[in-house]
Parts: sequence; C-alpha cells; structure tokens
Amino acid sequence: MARSAVFLDRDGVLNVEAGYIHKVEDLHLIPGVAQSLRQLNDHQIFCCLVSNQSGPARGYYSDSHVQALHHRLCHLLLKEAGAKLDALYYCPYLSPPEGGKNPAYTRWSTWRKPNTGMLVAAAWEHDLDLSSSFMVGDKATDVDMAHNAGCVGILVQTGYGDRVLAGEYQHHTKPDYIAKDLAAAVAWILPQLGDY
Repeated sequence: MARSAVFLDRDGVLNVEAGYIHKVEDLHLIPGVAQSLRQLNDHQIFCCLVSNQSGPARGYYSDSHVQALHHRLCHLLLKEAGAKLDALYYCPYLSPPEGGKNPAYTRWSTWRKPNTGMLVAAAWEHDLDLSSSFMVGDKATDVDMAHNAGCVGILVQTGYGDRVLAGEYQHHTKPDYIAKDLAAAVAWILPQLGDY
C-alpha cells in the first residue's frame, strides 16, 4: 500500500540559506532541523529531499559538488540527531531563458519546480501516495509544486519564506499551512497523519 511522505526543500529549510554554496564546509544546518527530521524518522514517515540545484547549469560548479553538499548534509543530520533522509532528488537543469549556460545541463526539465517531476519519480520509485503527502519549502515554487502534484504545501518562514509572505515573490501562492520553521511544520504534520 502506498504510504505518505514528507518532501523537504534543501536551502532555507534544512540548511541555512546562503545562495550558491561554493565550499562544502559552508553548508550549515538550521538549528533544530536534525531533531525535527528525527521525529519524522521515529514515526516511520518517508522523508525525501526535493531541491532545485541550478549551479551546474549556470556553470558555477559541477554536479559532483552538489552531491558532495548532499553528503555533508546527510552527515550533519546523522551526527546531530541520528536523523536521515530516505531519498534525495534534485534538479541540476535550467532552461536557456532562466540562465542555463553549461550545455550538459541547459534544458527544460519536468523536474524543475514548480513542475512535479521529482515528486512523481519519488512516488513511483518508493510507492508513495502524493495525495496524502506534504511538501515543506521556503519558496512559492515549493508550494506550487505541492499543489500541482496534489500534496499539502507548507511554507516555512526560514530562508525566503518571510519574503514570500511579504508578497515579494508570486504572492498569489497560498500555502496550506505557514510554519515558523521545520519543527513547527512537523508538529502540524504529525497529527494530520495520526502519528501524534
């Protein structure tokens, strides 16, 4: 039977928003996120990273650098609270009008948010029920992707979240829930799943 999942954006949700991270050691967790993720782990809720990572397409760094950042992210989550992500998906692609420069990664992609490709791939590969799943992000595109895929869209006020609420970005986007941070999002999600 397909199960529910919590999908998580990376920058501004799990790690401190720092623009394009050129040095692996500059990736730092937002305080409390490892413990919040561990809560989801303890309830056997599938946790999945879904992130736009256009650095390779923009020619800022290689795809292997993105993977190194994710390796550090997973290491920090484990070290801090014994927390883990069950799967990681990211989109390194960017269309030419959006700024794609590296030919290997410059293209239109169904994986780039707010398109639903990453969620659909995760659902297919891990038997997930998108209609009973949640997407936690700090941008309008995260919430839009959630709604496009039939998920509940939660906006956290870490990262760019406050700017979305202030109307600086796509102010027509309406999150299903607004949370101060991941801890508050998890506290809201668990009762919805009957796990609290």
